[in-house]
Order: sequence, then structure tokens, then C-alpha cells
Amino acid sequence: MNMAQRERRALVDAMSTVGPDAPTLCGDWTVRDLAAHLVVRERRPDASPGIMLKPLAGYLESVQTKAARRPFPELLEDVRTGPPWWSPLKPVDAVANMTEMFVHHEDVRRGAPGWAPRELPAADEAKLWTMLRRMGKMAYRKSPVTVELATPDGRNAVVHTKSGTAKVTLTGKPSELLLHAFGRDEVRIETAGDPEAVRTVLSLDRSV
Repeated sequence: MNMAQRERRALVDAMSTVGPDAPTLCGDWTVRDLAAHLVVRERRPDASPGIMLKPLAGYLESVQTKAARRPFPELLEDVRTGPPWWSPLKPVDAVANMTEMFVHHEDVRRGAPGWAPRELPAADEAKLWTMLRRMGKMAYRKSPVTVELATPDGRNAVVHTKSGTAKVTLTGKPSELLLHAFGRDEVRIETAGDPEAVRTVLSLDRSV
């Protein structure tokens, strides 16, 4: 079982445990809303482009709202089984859904007070580091200063360079840094750099 499949299974278990009305880290979305988002993303290719394309966002919202009205167990079953054979995501599930399932699993776990980071296998952290280096450039593209990501074991990557400016370094496990790059603030990371520059980086719009 690959990481995407394991995270998908754990996500569904977490959703089932906390229930449909529990909060998530996805703005004002409840667990039910998040489940509907995942189902539409994987099973409604007519609506899912609205996730990235603003002119189609209204249609996406209407489809997602309708999906959210379905019985919660049905939504969870669709999330659990993943993209159907005809979905464009099916052939690339292991890659396209690895970060998606990991991030949304943590959205559910960290949606309520009292959460603690998980201890992921080293191989999983390595996979997340690879993905982080790829998408970090997009996440921190709006930064007015240079941004470096680093791990406690010595890995580092400059994901945004701004000539003649201060440098801010964010340090944490790849899993924590990835969540931050995806716009989540409920993370365990350390910062280094000019205090004002650090505050600027932490408050960036990191949407991809």
C-alpha cells in the first residue's frame, strides 16, 4: 500500500471518528464539506476544474453543496474507494493524491485543540520533502524576502530568492513544512531571520 492509499484510509477513519460536523483547517468547512470536496474532485470532472479556475468556481460550489447533502456514510465510502476507473486521477493516484490525502488528513486531525504531530516513517518524510521542494517555489512566490526551508537533520532548500533582501529560514520536519507551504498555520516549525521579515513570511498568502 502506497502512502496516498495509507493516508486516504487514515483520513476516512479520522472523519468517521470526529463526525460530519467537526471543524477542519479548511476555513469554515466542516468534515462533511471536506468529504464533499474530495468526492467532487475525484468523481466530477465537469466541476473539479473550478478548484483552480475562478470563472468555474460558482459551478463547482453548487455541485459541491449538492454533494454535501448526501448521507455522510456514502460520502466516506466514495472517499475511501478513491477515484473510479474512468477518473483522470486514477492512473496517477499514488502521486497526485499523496499530498492531498496527507494534508487533508491533518486538516481533520488538527481542526480541534489538543492535536500533536504524528511520527511518520522516514521514507514518508523523504517523499514529502521531495514534494515540498517542488511546490515550495509556488507557495512562497509572493514573499518580498528570500525563503529557505530546512529540516533538523540538515536538509535545506532555498525556495524563493529575492536579491538584496533578508533571508527567512523555516525549520521543521518535511511534514510540518509541507503543511505550512499549503497555507496551514497549525504547525510545529521554528523560524530564523529578521523579526519583521519572519512575520511577513508567516502571514503570506501561500495558496497555490
